[in-house]
Amino acid sequence: IFSPGGAISNMYAMLIARFKMFPEVKEKGMAAIPRLVAFTSEHSHFSVKKGAATLGIGTDSVILIRCDERGKMIPSDLERRIVEAKQKGFVPFLVSATAGTTVYGAFDPLIAIADICKKYKIWMHVDGAWGGGLLMSRKHKWKLNGVERANSVTWNPHKMMGVPLQCSALLVREEGLMQSCNQMHASYLFQQDKHYDLSYDTGDKALQCGRHVDVFKLWLMWRAKGTTGFEAQIDKCLELAEYLYNKIKNREGYEMVFDG
Repeated sequence: IFSPGGAISNMYAMLIARFKMFPEVKEKGMAAIPRLVAFTSEHSHFSVKKGAATLGIGTDSVILIRCDERGKMIPSDLERRIVEAKQKGFVPFLVSATAGTTVYGAFDPLIAIADICKKYKIWMHVDGAWGGGLLMSRKHKWKLNGVERANSVTWNPHKMMGVPLQCSALLVREEGLMQSCNQMHASYLFQQDKHYDLSYDTGDKALQCGRHVDVFKLWLMWRAKGTTGFEAQIDKCLELAEYLYNKIKNREGYEMVFDG
């Protein structure tokens, strides 16, 4: 489903993960379920905490996991904090990994994180708003190895791929879950006897009713550039980044935050 930006896509993931674990929250609210906690890296986007605040989970329920010197989440610290939370009686319900952090451009180790989420039965979300475009590149898509194991993924074509604002998608593995979470059975609007394929009627999957047709911008650009065109664009971006890095590191008066 397309949403008004990556922050909303990340919030959708949190909303759906909560519903998956405690479907009764939809009718009964937060008072009917245990204290939930989510986990994300200390370098993650602020929208993870904003989503927790908006959904009534609370920013104190978002536990920040330490990162290494390159800005990637440390899996051993994630597992340690999950165990600690469970010992306190909290219920871990979501891990939000980042594929391309805002400051360092770091990619969390998705395979290791997926293993931990599987072990503790926690929803794995990947915030690939910034770095998700690398999947279009055969040369660089390895940075997202493990993303195929995620329960949900945020992807913003309006970032690295250059699609005009706004163009942000949330991909969810389990079919029908978004609809179960968000539908309100408004029979006066979502009739079952329409003359077209009801799968195209996405209004009951989203929080919004009226929405922009953001997918059309992506479709037009994809038709114009093709997959190989997007791949060439992304490869060129990373080539230029490496060129600038090599220029700056050999120039007096500059100090690199990290090597490589």
